[in-house]
Amino acid sequence: MSKTLRIATRKSPLALWQAEEVQRRLAQKNVESTLVKMSTRGDEILDTPLALIGGKGLFIKELQRGMMEGTADLAVHSMKDVPAEFPAGLHLAVILTRENPTDAFVSNNYTSLQDLPEGAKVGTCSLRRQSQIRQKYPHLQLLDLRGNVNTRLKKLDDGNFDAIILASAGLIRLGMQDRIKSEISIDEILPACAQGAIGIECLVADTQTNTRLQSLHDENTASRVYCERALNARLGGSCQTPIAAYSTLDNDQLHLTGLIAMPDGSKVLKAEGSDHRDNAVALGNRLAEKLLSDGANEIIEHLAQQRLNANS
Repeated sequence: MSKTLRIATRKSPLALWQAEEVQRRLAQKNVESTLVKMSTRGDEILDTPLALIGGKGLFIKELQRGMMEGTADLAVHSMKDVPAEFPAGLHLAVILTRENPTDAFVSNNYTSLQDLPEGAKVGTCSLRRQSQIRQKYPHLQLLDLRGNVNTRLKKLDDGNFDAIILASAGLIRLGMQDRIKSEISIDEILPACAQGAIGIECLVADTQTNTRLQSLHDENTASRVYCERALNARLGGSCQTPIAAYSTLDNDQLHLTGLIAMPDGSKVLKAEGSDHRDNAVALGNRLAEKLLSDGANEIIEHLAQQRLNANS
């Protein structure tokens, strides 16, 4: 008899939804599973922007440790939170079908970013979102916003912000799509790499778990995610650098748009390219090289120097 798969997950409502969705899909394939709920540093430290405390990898390190120590068989992640590199012995086994990848404009009084008056308070900790908003709407006041989805919505409802920016996928998955005042177009704010996609990580050597997970894999989403993550990895992406990427798949043709920016929006570089889906990683790398040749290196070096000065 096959063992019950142990799924490592964070305790936030959205993380639990994602893990439970994997449970539901496994149950449809007659695979039994149970949740192993863990707390991560990213969930515990809520008063500091992620860029200052180690990045989005803080959300998954404990889950990875659980797999390596044998207390869990797999972990479920929001792919936009997954660093480019995996610890030795672990890998991305499966990518589920992608949900809506856009950012959502959420407000109780306004309908869109264009509708906000001068000095309006907009909540988001994402340097990617901040840089693009600052470039297009320099008259807005951007304030840091941390916490799970419910916590962020409460801060908006308490009057701390005129609007907040969240991922559309998270709100949809939690049944809160009615809070989306408007979807922000890809042209206005390019999403995070792999935004809206869920990934499953497990041990490379655990062949039984890898085999049992394969029926959940969506190859179309995977091609797009690999493409976007390749660009991010080549640029040394982390939440400390404003990088965005979004790809579409038309039959077997991938089209990728990539972006890197200064956090203050003073410099925003964008590039586009296309290739066959079999060349997804090569397309991501090629577009990253284009951005580097256009000046991305200057942005990366400037931000590295800023971090060095801040830590000295």
